[in-house]
Amino acid sequence: MRTTLDIPQPLMDEAQHLLGFTSKTDVVVLALRELIRRKRIEELQALMGSVTLEIDLPRSRRRRRAR
Repeated sequence: MRTTLDIPQPLMDEAQHLLGFTSKTDVVVLALRELIRRKRIEELQALMGSVTLEIDLPRSRRRRRAR
């Protein structure tokens, strides 16, 4: 998808240099993926302690013996 963006040149230059990319597209794609990954992690962290699991760990770890 083609989109026109107004990204400050010094910001793009620094990102390309740090990441070792020559393509501006690669920089933007990686930045978007990283942003999405971080937001998903934040959402999961927000759930910590709010989900109650009724699991019997010792029973769930028992394996049936082969006959």
